[in-house]
Amino acid sequence: MLALRLTRGARPAVQLRRLLVTAASAGTAFLLLCALGYALSHPDSPGDATARLAWCLPPLAATVQLAVAVARTDPGTRPRPGLAAVGLGPARLMLVSVTTTALSCLLGSMLALLVFLHLRGDLTGMPFDGAATEALAAGTSLPVPGSLTLLALVPVIASAAVAFVLRPQGLGPAPDGGTRRSYGRFGAAGRPAGRETSGSSGRFGTRVREAVRGTPGGGQEPQPAPGGVAVEAPAAETAPDALPPLPEPSPAPKGLPWGVAVLAAGLAVETYAAGASGDGGPALPAALPAGPTGVLVGWLLTAVGLALAAPGLTHLCGLVLQAVRPGALRLLAGRGLMAEATRIGRPLGVLCAVASAAYAMTPLPDAGSFGPLTALGAAVVTGCAVATLLTAAVEARQDRAGTTAALLRLGAPAGTLRAAAALRAGALLAVFGPLTLVVAGLAALPLSR
Repeated sequence: MLALRLTRGARPAVQLRRLLVTAASAGTAFLLLCALGYALSHPDSPGDATARLAWCLPPLAATVQLAVAVARTDPGTRPRPGLAAVGLGPARLMLVSVTTTALSCLLGSMLALLVFLHLRGDLTGMPFDGAATEALAAGTSLPVPGSLTLLALVPVIASAAVAFVLRPQGLGPAPDGGTRRSYGRFGAAGRPAGRETSGSSGRFGTRVREAVRGTPGGGQEPQPAPGGVAVEAPAAETAPDALPPLPEPSPAPKGLPWGVAVLAAGLAVETYAAGASGDGGPALPAALPAGPTGVLVGWLLTAVGLALAAPGLTHLCGLVLQAVRPGALRLLAGRGLMAEATRIGRPLGVLCAVASAAYAMTPLPDAGSFGPLTALGAAVVTGCAVATLLTAAVEARQDRAGTTAALLRLGAPAGTLRAAAALRAGALLAVFGPLTLVVAGLAALPLSR
C-alpha cells in the first residue's frame, strides 16, 4: 500500500521515468512471447527458436539496467528523518523500491500479453489479415506455464537487480548521536552556509583553488607525533562564508586496462573470424547481418570492452580538465567528472556500444530491410540506453544539489556552474564520439569483405 501511495504521489518527471520502464518491459516481454510463438509454429527447428530466444537477452539486459537507474533516482524512496521515525529505514525503503519496480514491469508484461493475444486473434479476431499468423503461432494453444515464466522474467530479474543495488550499506548513527547525512559528493561543501555572500567570480575562484590545495582560513595540517602517529591539530575558526576544503579526488576505476584488453580482443576475434573459412553462423532474426559465429562473439567482446573502459575514460577526462594550472571552472568540471566516473561512465559505455553496432550495420546492403521484431528489439535497446544515460545524469544532478546550493550561497555565478556542466558534456563528447566511430569502423570491416 505504501508503494502504491508513493507511486501515485510522485512528480510528473518521476512518473515519466516509470512509464519508460513499463514501455521497455512491454517491448521485451512481447519479444519473449514472439520467440515462444515461433517455437510453437516451428517445432522442427529448435535451433532457430533457441537463437530467437537468445536474441531477446540484449533487450532484457537493457530493460533491467533502465529499471535500476530509475529506482536509484526515485526521490520517494530515499532515506529521510521523517520516514525513519516511523520505522521506514533504508531496508524497508529498499523493499518499497523493489515493489515499485515490480509493479512497473508487471504492468508492462500484462500490456505485452494483451497485444500478443490481440495479434493472434484470441480476443477480437485476426487483425492485419492474418499477417502475423506464422510468427505468433495463431491457432495453437499457448502453454500456460511457459507463457507465465517468460512474462515473469522481466519483473523478477529487475526487482532482484534493484534489491542488490539498493541494499543497505550499513549506515548507522553518527558519532554525535544524530543521523548520518550525505552532503553531496564534495563532502562538507554541501552543508548550509552560515550566511549568504555575494562575492565576485574571481573571489569565488580563489576560494575554490584554496579549498582544493588545502584548508582555507588558516587551518593547520595534522602534525606527525614522535611515535609516527598523526595528531590532528585543533581546527582554527573559519569565516562563515569560507568554502570548506574539498576532499581528495575519488580513485580511478580499475576497469580501464581490462576494458581496453577486452576491446582489442573483440576486434581481433572479428578480424580473424571474417577471414577464416568456418560456419555460416547462427540463424539471425530479420535482416541482422549473417556471418561466422566468431564475428558475433567479437561484437559481444567489443561491447563489453566499451562498457568496462568507459568509467576509466570518464575519470581520465576529469584529470585532463584539471591539468596545467586549472581555474575554478576547470576544477569544478574536472572534479565532477572524476566523482561521477562510474555512475556516468557505465551507461555512456553501453550507449557507445549500441551506437557503434548501429553504425557498423548501416552500410550493409540488407540493413534497410529490418523486420518488425528486429526493429522493436533495436528500439528497446537504443531507447533504454539513451534513457539510462539521461537518468544517470539526473541522479548526478540530484547528488550535486546540496553542493550547488552551497556554491551559490558562497557567491558562485550561476553562469559558471552552467559552463562547468557544458564543459563536462563537451569533454565526454570529444572523447567518446571519435572512439565510437573508430570502433564502429573497425567492427564493420569484417562484414564489408
